[in-house]
Amino acid sequence: MTEPPATPVALTIAGSDSGGGAGIQADLKTFHQFGVFGTSAVTAVTAQNTHGVAAVGPVSAEVVAKQISAVFSDLGPRAVKTGMLFDEDVVLATAEALRRAAPPHTVPLVVDPVMVATSGDRLLRPGAVRALVSELLPLAALVTPNLPEAEILTGVRLSQADRGSVPPGDTGMLAATRRAAQALVARGAGAALVKGGHGKEKIITDLLWDGSREWIWRGERHETVHTHGTGCTLSAAITAGLALGRTLPAAVRDAVEFTRLAVATAPGLGGGRGPVNHWGSADSDPDSTQPQRG
Repeated sequence: MTEPPATPVALTIAGSDSGGGAGIQADLKTFHQFGVFGTSAVTAVTAQNTHGVAAVGPVSAEVVAKQISAVFSDLGPRAVKTGMLFDEDVVLATAEALRRAAPPHTVPLVVDPVMVATSGDRLLRPGAVRALVSELLPLAALVTPNLPEAEILTGVRLSQADRGSVPPGDTGMLAATRRAAQALVARGAGAALVKGGHGKEKIITDLLWDGSREWIWRGERHETVHTHGTGCTLSAAITAGLALGRTLPAAVRDAVEFTRLAVATAPGLGGGRGPVNHWGSADSDPDSTQPQRG
């Protein structure tokens, strides 16, 4: 008999969320829902719930690197994502560990540049931003910033997304988002997905640029406070898709649909910004999220 194909493995390098809605917990739940075996390298332990972050206990850069090495040496992840990396030492150790584990770009890396929690708590120290741009972006197949993160990483003005006065599809806002995505690729990322969820428009626009082609996804905003972990969930879903061998546009398409469903069917847990629903379908209707292609 022919041996069945090995179960695809994905690795998440991120912080632990005691509330279960974001970070390592959200990533592993999402991997599982896509049929991908999840492994992890924990960068920090947080005490948090739907109201905010009460404490952060960082893991040493040495231990983070050893976790990455241990997973690669035995389990062979087909895709990797980073989330909360906390400080410059962890960013540098993560980049070096990934370079040692496999030749750059042989295993797709999704960089989710987590800087601030949904509650507003700071999760990345300022000095780490420079290291993330110089060391991690050149290794990334994809970087997935939201609007505030893209503005910090590139300097492109995107703050007008917070005014609520920009009409859906506004060409000025779309042009700025496009410039930010292009700037991230120019800084070394293989592709950039600039997410529009932090804007105020009724229509959310997500833009993917891979250096030569552009895809745009638009969808109606679901009015809810239960959005904790959406960025982690989206990037984890993309990572799972890449581990399954999907093309980048297909992986992003499926992840966008999965995340929208997760927000729309959030379980309503907690008294603050609750988690999304990680039990949604990982198989999107291809016709429901067809992007516009530039």
